[in-house]
Amino acid sequence: LLWFRRDLRVSDNPALIAAVQAATTVPVYVWAPEEEGQFQPGRCSRWWLHQSLKALEKDLQALGTSMVYRRSPESRIALIQLVEETGAQASPSPAVFFNHLYDPISLVRDNEVKAAMQGLSVHCQSFNGDLLYEPWEVLAEGGRPVTSFASFWSRVQNMPYPPPIPLPVPAAISAVPPEIVGLELDSLGLMSPEEQQSNAQLYHCWAPGGKGAHALLEKFVRERLRTFSAHRSKTDRESTSTLSPHVHYGEISNRHIYYVKRQEAKLGAMAGEWHDSTADFVRQMGYREYARYLSFHFPFTHERSLLEHLRAAPWNFDQRHFKACPAWRQGRTGYPLVDAGMRQLWSSGWVHNRIRVVCASFLVKNLLLPWQWGLKHYWDALLDADLECAALGWQYISGCLADAHPFSYMLDHKKESLRFDPEGKYVRRWLPVLARVPVKYIHRPWEAPEHVLEDAGVELGSNYPYPII
Repeated sequence: LLWFRRDLRVSDNPALIAAVQAATTVPVYVWAPEEEGQFQPGRCSRWWLHQSLKALEKDLQALGTSMVYRRSPESRIALIQLVEETGAQASPSPAVFFNHLYDPISLVRDNEVKAAMQGLSVHCQSFNGDLLYEPWEVLAEGGRPVTSFASFWSRVQNMPYPPPIPLPVPAAISAVPPEIVGLELDSLGLMSPEEQQSNAQLYHCWAPGGKGAHALLEKFVRERLRTFSAHRSKTDRESTSTLSPHVHYGEISNRHIYYVKRQEAKLGAMAGEWHDSTADFVRQMGYREYARYLSFHFPFTHERSLLEHLRAAPWNFDQRHFKACPAWRQGRTGYPLVDAGMRQLWSSGWVHNRIRVVCASFLVKNLLLPWQWGLKHYWDALLDADLECAALGWQYISGCLADAHPFSYMLDHKKESLRFDPEGKYVRRWLPVLARVPVKYIHRPWEAPEHVLEDAGVELGSNYPYPII
């Protein structure tokens, strides 16, 4: 059995290669959202998953096989049933192959699956299909985990051996035996009819799947990598790779991206250009690695602060306040950059990282609401919702990490707006009601004279709110 999870690709897939080399391979995907508890994928994330699985189906068919879908309350139950159905226990070398995941929910589930397979005398083997180095390979003196990104990244860059070379696509995969049947992808229930209507615009913005991921990487290298370091925080233009949802679902491996970028760095050094941007991009990839590192060594970080003294921070934990004050969630705070970001989030399922920071900081530092609530809201809305990265980002913004800004640090929203959206292009795109407000007032419309607002068609307190604080 080849158990797919968030490694939906046929290239550089260690579990896939091992399964193909071992025996007749049965690719399987188990939809068991109940296992995820409060972190079941949101609407946009489920849309992406559906499209990604559809693309993977085509890739598997091109290699001579197909996907077996199962719906179950637990992955373990579905895998046990498949072992029994395939007669794997009776084969000379029965096995289940899969790639590692590092979030706390998956770590528990994977240990349970391994224990169940051991009880059935079925070999269970897992692989690193996600990281440059495993979390237990990067340690401080005495075998302790590091707790700052600088220390982590320094150790990664100075490892005595390179990351594994990406693996090729197998030439062919044996067909699934005809007696093994599964559900149709559409019958898994990843999207309701109502959600399909809401997701209509996503088809025009994204191309999930391995081919889409590789095409997007090539386009980024060709068009934006050279200026990435200078422009990556700009919100008024296409400045980032937008690879995050592809990487989250494993449509393209970190190792592949790393080696592509390393080659670009070599070429850039030879040509005297691109070097800084390439190094900066690889460093940004490193934060994703670090997120998985922290999640593995400190599996509580999606629920409580890494720094103990901030577990008693003065956030308002009254859920009634959060539900009764929807301004942040709906993008009606009266602060244009925050509102534009929150409306883009709900509309498209994706937001530039700098805007995510601005909106998150407003919630935890200005409204004094717990970062865990913001994490959950982002989780429900984002295409690229990723528990490890979410925990790292929200803890960093809240001052809960050793290398984060202190809890008392406050973003200056005026400076953020002028720095990252100086002409208000981003705000105008997502807040059309402010489209005719002059640049001077676009980020602070409450300071505009009455006649300026009237000429722009803005009525504060009516079609655009006053600042809530």
